[in-house]
Amino acid sequence: MDKINIHTLNKDFENRVRLGIMSVLMVNDWINFNDMKSILNITDGNLASHTNALESKSYITVRKAFVGKKTETSYKITAVGKKAFSDHIAALENLLKQ
Repeated sequence: MDKINIHTLNKDFENRVRLGIMSVLMVNDWINFNDMKSILNITDGNLASHTNALESKSYITVRKAFVGKKTETSYKITAVGKKAFSDHIAALENLLKQ
C-alpha cells in the first residue's frame, strides 16, 4: 500500500467553520456577517474568531461600513485565499484518488 501525503493539506482549513467560510466566499463576491452566520448556522463569537484567524493569514478581507446608523461587517476572499483554498481542495481530491 502506498503512503498518503497529508502534509499537502492546509492546516488553516481543518476546522469545519473555516472550511464553511471559505466555501461560501469562493462563490460570493462579498457577504455580510449576518448572512454568513445564517448560512453556516453558527454563533456571533464563533464567526468572529474564525474570520479573524482567516484575516490574519490574508485569506479574507474585512470591510466595515455604515448602513443607515448601523455598522455592517462584510467579508471577501482574497487572491491569496483563493489560491490557498483551491490548493487545499486539490490536495483533498488527490487523497481521495489514492
